[in-house]
Amino acid sequence: MTASIVGWAHTPFGKFDAETVESLVVRVANEALTDAGISAGDVDEIVLGHFNAGFSPQDFTASLVLQADPQFRFKPATRVENACATGSAAVHQGIRAIQTGAKFVLVVGVEQMTRTPGPEIGRNLLKASYLPEDGDTVGGFAGVFGKIAQAYFQKYGDQSDALALIAAKNHKNGVANPYAQMRKDFGFEFCRAESDKNPFVAGPLKRTDCSLVSDGAAALVLTDSETAKTMGKAVNFRATAHAQDFLPMSKRDILQFEGCAVAWQRALEQAGAKLSDLSFVETHDCFTVAELIEYEAMGLTPRGQGARAIKEGWTLKDGKLPINPSGGLKAKGHPIGATGVSMHVMSAMQLTGQAPEGMQLKDPELAGIFNMGGAAVANYVSLLEPAK
Repeated sequence: MTASIVGWAHTPFGKFDAETVESLVVRVANEALTDAGISAGDVDEIVLGHFNAGFSPQDFTASLVLQADPQFRFKPATRVENACATGSAAVHQGIRAIQTGAKFVLVVGVEQMTRTPGPEIGRNLLKASYLPEDGDTVGGFAGVFGKIAQAYFQKYGDQSDALALIAAKNHKNGVANPYAQMRKDFGFEFCRAESDKNPFVAGPLKRTDCSLVSDGAAALVLTDSETAKTMGKAVNFRATAHAQDFLPMSKRDILQFEGCAVAWQRALEQAGAKLSDLSFVETHDCFTVAELIEYEAMGLTPRGQGARAIKEGWTLKDGKLPINPSGGLKAKGHPIGATGVSMHVMSAMQLTGQAPEGMQLKDPELAGIFNMGGAAVANYVSLLEPAK
């Protein structure tokens, strides 16, 4: 049975001192139900994606969704977590609920990170790495990806131009996204040059190479494809894939992102599609080097040649495969538990012609989403298409 998205909601991402995890969850839950044209009583199951890892004092958060409406009381509600892929883990669990008989499932992703002091943010995020090996990494998770970037540069040459081009592309795209935390076109020169405002953070990675610490939430209403035909709008899942890899980087070639490659291969095979059939991709650019390696893992270029895709303009909004037309994590921000849900919302908007002005692509037919937890450990791919 095919699952479909029939409603969604998305807060702006940013720094919101007046919000809490609870208020963010309640807001998007109610807005998604309204968008789908259903009531809380119609929902059969609730899935909440919330990483937490110390960001929020309130843990055990699945039942916070019930605060949105008394009709949610006694509905099954579960919180899921898979590091930075927590949002997609929630979406995929919601799909399984539809496949086993639920009619409507509400999926919510949320994180509030900005209230946490800087050093603690680094320690919390580092929990998504293998602590026996990486627990003392200077710079937290940025340090982990700084080491990956350093190793990539050593093997394939200095890719600073490519990383700056990726950052500049995503920031330029983010200007048109009203949900994005950073809506500023910095340009290549600013992203390329070290400066007081753009210092090196870890290895060859500068501030513009790193996604933003963020607060925010997003939500989806899922149903089966038959029910979706009776709804106001619908986007179908053509394929989903999840490939989990070893947590220690020492047990794999970290420059390969093999789990990412496997997830893409499985999803494309399931869909009976080729990469060239995709209209656009929302990919996990937690750091610019991640997007660069993902070009290779998805099969856009051979190994070590990811820079070609950005230098030759393939991944620009008007290129042969636009990547991150939303601005990606780089411009949107990266509230961990909300990110994967956000990617699905942004893609559903594009496919129904409801993306914000300036962000909307021309008649997209097939969207690819790649959401990654840790350093290519949890790898989720979704392929979405408008319901016919």
